Amino acid sequence: MTDMFKVFRKEVDWAGRKLVLETGKIARQADGAVLATYGGTTVLATVVFEKKPKAGLDFFPLTVNYQEKAFAAGKIPGGFFKREGRPSEKEVLTSRLIDRPIRPLFHESYRNETLVVVTTLAHDMENDPDILSMVATSAALTVSGVPFMGPIGAARVGYLDGKLVINPTLEQTEKSDLDLVVAGTQEGVLMVESQAKELAEDVMLNAVMEGHRSFQPVIEAIISLAEHAAKDPLPLTEPPAAAKTVADRLKAETRAKLVDAYAEVQKLARQQKVAAVKDEAKKLFEANAEELALFGDQFSNLEADVVRTAILDTGKRIDGRDTKTVRPIVAEVGVLPRAHGSSLFTRGETQALVVATLGTGQDEQIIDALEGEYREHFMMHYNMPPYAVGEVRRMGSPGRREIGHGKLAWRALRPMMPSKEKFPYTIRIVSEITESNGSSSMASVCGGSLSLMDAGVPLERPVAGIAMGLIKEGERFAVLSDILGDEDHLGDMDFKVAGTDRGITSLQMDLKITSINEEIMKVALGQARDGRIHILGEMAKGLGGAREAVSQNAPRITQFTIPKDKIREVIGTGGKVIREITEQTGTKIDIEDDGTIKVAAVDAKAGQKAIDWIKGIVAEPEVGVIYNGKVVKTVEFGAFVNFLGARDGLVHISELAPRRVAKVTDVVKEGDQVKVKVLGVDDRGKVRLSMKVVDQETGEDISNKPREEQPAPAAGE
Repeated sequence: MTDMFKVFRKEVDWAGRKLVLETGKIARQADGAVLATYGGTTVLATVVFEKKPKAGLDFFPLTVNYQEKAFAAGKIPGGFFKREGRPSEKEVLTSRLIDRPIRPLFHESYRNETLVVVTTLAHDMENDPDILSMVATSAALTVSGVPFMGPIGAARVGYLDGKLVINPTLEQTEKSDLDLVVAGTQEGVLMVESQAKELAEDVMLNAVMEGHRSFQPVIEAIISLAEHAAKDPLPLTEPPAAAKTVADRLKAETRAKLVDAYAEVQKLARQQKVAAVKDEAKKLFEANAEELALFGDQFSNLEADVVRTAILDTGKRIDGRDTKTVRPIVAEVGVLPRAHGSSLFTRGETQALVVATLGTGQDEQIIDALEGEYREHFMMHYNMPPYAVGEVRRMGSPGRREIGHGKLAWRALRPMMPSKEKFPYTIRIVSEITESNGSSSMASVCGGSLSLMDAGVPLERPVAGIAMGLIKEGERFAVLSDILGDEDHLGDMDFKVAGTDRGITSLQMDLKITSINEEIMKVALGQARDGRIHILGEMAKGLGGAREAVSQNAPRITQFTIPKDKIREVIGTGGKVIREITEQTGTKIDIEDDGTIKVAAVDAKAGQKAIDWIKGIVAEPEVGVIYNGKVVKTVEFGAFVNFLGARDGLVHISELAPRRVAKVTDVVKEGDQVKVKVLGVDDRGKVRLSMKVVDQETGEDISNKPREEQPAPAAGE
């Protein structure tokens, strides 16, 4: 190593593999940079921050970008440009996964613009880079000098054969009944994201706490690295003395008015009253520029105090409910006449219009991931237009929030989805949020479950979701069921739990405080279960289970198999045969490499026609069976008849009619529809047919009838 590098390195054994953290060699102009390796997966996390805050900011401008490079898996990107493009869903979700546990740990007075960039440099196809990226980001922040109250650790927890597994491999995760990511500090848990197969609350709680215990050595390793490599901390400015003056005056002159405003239970009316109180209070400080600049933060602090104190002191919430009551629910299905499945789920002032659409294998989403290309047959998309919250703002493409909410609902519903073998449809759900005042993602889960059942998708069991909140002051705390938007904004926790009446299918938790303990999580999980069971009961009033058949507007898919060596005959040269079938029947046909055929058609007759056509192509002629056929060619010694798909056979001149035939064309000509019986197939596959033993009117076999009972020859024979 040359003198220009001063490298600091820390190694630790973690869940059976070596974790290596290194800083000082790469990206030295960043404020913090850590190269992290776990197994054969390597990521680089960098942190850069502005040294002075921007004036007038009332929020913390943190940006986290996670990016995957194709070279990490030894691949060249597809497409015309052959370079990485817009972030994939995986990159967006991992960016959110990194952001969520670190955001609450920056000092409250820190408003400097901060950029975190995490790049996957190597992927061993065993260890997902997301957990390593969270650890590397924590280490980079800890050594950077930013006022970060970490470090954090993170771990993935699986559940295989009734046992919890820390940091399962990708292969193990595929087989696991649980995919849970947990992050936190030494003191407690900060963030949870999971998908589960109807696991009980105590199993989920044990998984979270076991994950928290497992990453304690990682936190200690980051602290050890920082003791040798951390930069001097950024000095923080003391809050101005005028802040207390503004806070005291607001409390004295405005608090009572704010309490009255928050007594309004209807959201929009409440917002108008609060805004009026704020406008009036702002006038108190217009004469002093310094105090006016501090007004926004101090008014927000007063709002939080009013709402939080009322809940802790009285157990009553903004809309008059107690801490456990769920808002009134109305569940409707079949609300859109042309949709394959639709629902309108309304819970208080939150409403989701959710639509399920059934497609074929041609509609599957092709995903090009570092782990390799794969197809996804179940998609869940979430949208929330501005009108849902009464706002006027520009509309754009789905952002990180929309992608994250859609994925959460996808995780909740996926464990109950039927297999492709049982239900061979591609399924897309779209949730349009038409009103929002708390937990639109959980409304999407409930509405998604209803729309799937309305479409005839055989869900194992209905799924419902509920969002829980937390108000915590010292040792006092209150867990809130079915939180409002204001309670989410002014509270300490957003804890979303989805599942069936048998167990949890998805759990997501985010905190605004530094951590919570096991006791609070246990209370939240128990209260969430009660709420979920109540919501499932209300959903059952709209629809209790899947309809017996798919919608008449949806394609009917018939699945069957053919011998693999017959696939080429069905496709035809250059796709000629399959193209002819689809064009003439109006169906969609998927052919898989193992010989599985899926025929999709809205018109049942058209679907059956395509099925019969394909089966005719691949069927082998059976001796003694009578078939309908078409004369395709006549020769001196007989007629060739196409009778089984593309299969031709010869009717010898002696087999054309029950008498001596002088000339083939005296009996048949090209294009005639005839009925033929298979007499035999030789060792070269040539088929011998007979017309004379078949009644051409009825299709009856007359070979055993006395000659006088056989039908007379047609005129002209």
